[in-house]
Amino acid sequence: MSRGAGDALQPAIRARGLTKRFGHHTAVDRLDLEVPRGAVFGFLGPNGSGKTTTIRMLLGLVSPTGGHAEVLGEDMPQGSRAVLPRVGALVEGPAFYPFLSGAANLARLDVADPRSLPRTRAARIGEALDRVGLSHAARKRVHAYSLGMKQRLGLAAALLAPRDLLVLDEPTNGLDPQGTREVRGLIRSLAEDGTTVFISSHLLAEVEQICSHAAVLRAGKLVAQGPLDELRGSARARIEVRTPDTAGAAEVLRRLGLAVEAAGPGVVAAAVPDGAAAAGGFAAATHDGAPAPEAVVAALVGAGVRVRGFTAETASLEERFVELTGEGFDVAG
Repeated sequence: MSRGAGDALQPAIRARGLTKRFGHHTAVDRLDLEVPRGAVFGFLGPNGSGKTTTIRMLLGLVSPTGGHAEVLGEDMPQGSRAVLPRVGALVEGPAFYPFLSGAANLARLDVADPRSLPRTRAARIGEALDRVGLSHAARKRVHAYSLGMKQRLGLAAALLAPRDLLVLDEPTNGLDPQGTREVRGLIRSLAEDGTTVFISSHLLAEVEQICSHAAVLRAGKLVAQGPLDELRGSARARIEVRTPDTAGAAEVLRRLGLAVEAAGPGVVAAAVPDGAAAAGGFAAATHDGAPAPEAVVAALVGAGVRVRGFTAETASLEERFVELTGEGFDVAG
């Protein structure tokens, strides 16, 4: 589908104050979200943080309690009839007729789409199955599919027609490592063709390897969003000093503006808070604002601390998200 210049300037998804309450429980709380056109956008959060509820509101499947959402420039859910044919979605796992084949299930879905062309149906179904690696199982009944195969079939259903936006809720759920790699490659190829891809996930490896942007949800509240490099760059650096003089080392690190987190036998660990370089008065600093390692070592030695080992590392994306949410994320892909 062709896109005008105005479309390219509009976000694919925009939400302002989006809220959903179920009785006294607030599942999504005043969410402000913006997904750029052409991005592969990771929507991250621990299980139960409100990701799927947000997606259902964006797609017009659930009415918000407050706020509003726009998808592809249209207000939702009012614009559902115009928007949904341009959106491919895989939400809360695929549901199919178990005693029909994979190809027959896709045919039924395609017939239900008023914009689909009957003369190209067979070719499009074959191409979609091929893209997700299910050509060999096209005639097999779905009740005999594994969980991973059903997930692939759900992706094939989302790809039956050209899409401006693809919304995927845990797209690699149930896939083996090879299948996960293939889905990542598929998502990259779709993005290269100009499709915006919105991926809800709790798997950091999935997001780090394919996403250009991300947002982080915690207990229904958005705690961070932006380009992935910026989110990664905002992670705090950490320093570890191995020394017999732990008390002296801890005192020096505190004077430098570092936050001492642990001081055990022979080891002192500290984190670098935002602005620590300025607080410590160092002219020499790394690009992320942490004091330069050589400056820290010089200060330790100058104070008479015997340094037997020293490491300085930028925190991983996983550690940054743990800082933001207070919870761990699965890192396996």
